[in-house]
Amino acid sequence: MKQTKPNYVQSILNRKARHEYIILDTLTAGIELKGSEVKSIRLGRASLNESYAVIHRGEAWLENMQITPYEHNTLEQLDPKRSRKLLLQKEEIQKIQSKLHEKGLTLVPLKAFFNSKGILKIELGIAKGKKLYDKRETIKSRDAERQLQRIKNNY
Repeated sequence: MKQTKPNYVQSILNRKARHEYIILDTLTAGIELKGSEVKSIRLGRASLNESYAVIHRGEAWLENMQITPYEHNTLEQLDPKRSRKLLLQKEEIQKIQSKLHEKGLTLVPLKAFFNSKGILKIELGIAKGKKLYDKRETIKSRDAERQLQRIKNNY
């Protein structure tokens, strides 16, 4: 019987984030995970939707990231939405914290990806929430861009 190699995912996107927020700045952070969680993410069984990052007691935490438990894990059962520590330097955390408090911004995960060494990284965005009219404007500009593209392709 021939065994097939599983299809590994290169990155997991938070598509809602760019629709709901205006991204002002981005940064990359490591994340602290258990072994079975890494295997599950490699298989694409993770979601960044509805997740967010907070700074608590000088440490950055990723909240509400859904990682479906790995089915072959026999050691310990982990909560799929547990808080996970983000690995950032203290200076970075202090800089982010000052931006978040002074301007009323939020920290949103945009993408989870494996770097060239195979280590999982999280791309975070310092973001400002969009108003309803901003969302409509984004949709209008996207539709106009699509129409221009169609016209160019027809000629």
